[in-house]
Amino acid sequence: MASEYVQETIGVSEAPAKDLVIKCDNLVKIYKTKDIEVLALQGLDLEIERGELMAIIGNSGSGKSTFLNMIGGLDRPSAGRLIVDGKDLFKLTEKELVEYKRKTVGFVWQNSARNLLPYLTAWENIQMPMLFDRTDLTRDHAFELLEMVGLAHRRNSKLSMLSGGEQQRIAIAIALANNPTILLADEPTGAVDVKTSAYILDMFREINKNMGTTIVIVTHDRQLSKKVNRVASIRDGKISSERIMKQSYKDRLSEIGAFTEESDVQDEYAILDRAGRVQIPQEVLEKLGIEGNRVKLEEEDGRIVISKP
Repeated sequence: MASEYVQETIGVSEAPAKDLVIKCDNLVKIYKTKDIEVLALQGLDLEIERGELMAIIGNSGSGKSTFLNMIGGLDRPSAGRLIVDGKDLFKLTEKELVEYKRKTVGFVWQNSARNLLPYLTAWENIQMPMLFDRTDLTRDHAFELLEMVGLAHRRNSKLSMLSGGEQQRIAIAIALANNPTILLADEPTGAVDVKTSAYILDMFREINKNMGTTIVIVTHDRQLSKKVNRVASIRDGKISSERIMKQSYKDRLSEIGAFTEESDVQDEYAILDRAGRVQIPQEVLEKLGIEGNRVKLEEEDGRIVISKP
């Protein structure tokens, strides 16, 4: 009987464990000056699976760029837990942090000049990060990356000879030079036109699909955020909601246009924190005419209904 029970137990199918490349648990970041303290992240919880292509949106000051800097190893969390690719960023020494930034993450900035050295050619710029790894494949790999971003014909061009869109594409190639596990992009389409923005997003999708690189994009670009599988919204230093792409659109991304409603493309979900709290967007409260800090909460046919008191 015992053996039969064991066999039956073993045969029970369980949901496969998530392969998380980023796990944030109650993440807090406080910036201190002589006279003031600013709470940039207020207990942020977020999980990102390996191989995801996702966007993070939020108003200025919401904490989204602070969050990206935490993952990139450019800033240290004040409290909480942050695990990236199996590494606890709270416990890394300065030497380990340098190695982490070289091997685990690549960064693309809104200002592409932050990625590029103006006195080097595009080809030389891409080779620069590889020199620290002393690889023998530097020149060949740099040329492969140039071809991937469609700029092999501009390999000998310096910064002043490249358009803004071309500079950003070279910056993406530089960020990928050491084959990072995670590519972080902070407003990568903020300084380019709509056509170039669409081209850059297509490039991110190809990188994600062909290289398996996890890509996290911080953006204000609503068109860009409509074309990724998941969008997390940060408000007041916490994840307030997530939008997940509907299955019917996953294979039809090219059909999503500037006038496609987000509600048609993605389902939106509010996020409960560990204490069961949920953030209600201000525009919803205003639409309901709710003032003050009290609302009426009712359970009705399996739904939670929030209304004016």
